[in-house]
Amino acid sequence: MQLKGLLYDEEDLIANLSNASALLNQFLTEVNWVGFYLWKEDELVLGPFQGLPACVRIKKGKGVCGTSAEEQKVMRVDDVHAFPGHIACDAASQSEIVLPLVKDGKLIGLLDIDSPVKSRFSEEDEVQLTRFVKELVDNL
Repeated sequence: MQLKGLLYDEEDLIANLSNASALLNQFLTEVNWVGFYLWKEDELVLGPFQGLPACVRIKKGKGVCGTSAEEQKVMRVDDVHAFPGHIACDAASQSEIVLPLVKDGKLIGLLDIDSPVKSRFSEEDEVQLTRFVKELVDNL
């Protein structure tokens, strides 16, 4: 409901993604990074986020985010250090969930959330974050 209120009557992508990342950061526990990467010219480019400075560009197929972008599917990783090719922007991160933002079959970007706790993200988190992303994409 809060996301819907924040998105209401606002068309600017950056403003909406900024508020969405702030909202998630406020309500999620045990997370150290919440943000968006935008799909531009065949790579992911850092967008609005909450947390420490992050990797600016990620190639398709590289790390958890690049894999999610390439496969256009949710990636829930219990231990990022066991993920082949993991890109460590913050050494404190232990687990991660990445959800692609797809509109009309086209990748717009993705939501990336990191946690300093292993196995932080549950199946229920995935379900609820998928609903959050759908609401966001429907209003972009």
